[in-house]
Amino acid sequence: MPLSRNAVPLRERLIFAMDVPDTSSAQALADRLGDSVCFYKLGLELFMDGGYFQLVDRLTSQGKKVFVDLKFFDVPETVGRAVRRLGGRGVTFCTVHGNDAMLAAACSNRGDVKILAVTALTSLDRGDLDDLGFACDPRELVLSRARRAFEIGCDGVISSGLEASALRQHVDSRLLVVTPGIRPVENRPVDDQKRTVDVRQAFLNGADHIVVGRPIRNAADPCAAAESIQRTIADVFAG
Repeated sequence: MPLSRNAVPLRERLIFAMDVPDTSSAQALADRLGDSVCFYKLGLELFMDGGYFQLVDRLTSQGKKVFVDLKFFDVPETVGRAVRRLGGRGVTFCTVHGNDAMLAAACSNRGDVKILAVTALTSLDRGDLDDLGFACDPRELVLSRARRAFEIGCDGVISSGLEASALRQHVDSRLLVVTPGIRPVENRPVDDQKRTVDVRQAFLNGADHIVVGRPIRNAADPCAAAESIQRTIADVFAG
């Protein structure tokens, strides 16, 4: 399967998941990572701390890209209004985890923000989907949601690397594929991510961006860990 040819600057293909408990820790970690990371995902844990949007503004003022990962899910009007509030802040991506009407409302109010539709969380496997009432294979669910997201006008989707190649084959190649659940080695049972791939395989399967958290955050030298991933990405796209 060919690599994605969407125009993404090489070092922006790595998105670091800033999953820390407070914004002061987040800023300290961003300072430590320096130029090794230029794209940050800010999620729910940080949102609950209080200084979330001050951190967004601080990172964008430093030339960093920001992915607001709050997985908006509410009545369409509320989703649209929430997305509209992100405009003008320099935010690159935000996530919507909802039905067609919610996605459409987000797209209608996106302004300069790209809308990523969540397909199926990488922490869910077939058994989890059965428990939730989705009587289908994860791959089929991802493809179905991705097709609808593209038709509605979303810019991309959040998808496991396991489904990225199918998305490239069966959904328009212009759709951005952002892949979380990246692990450098075979996943361990204690890990809450179940549908994972490594860095190289994610891009060979067609991902545009990967989201990496713990393998960088928990490394003895987070900057070195991020740079190692950047070198792997450069090697993949050089080939």
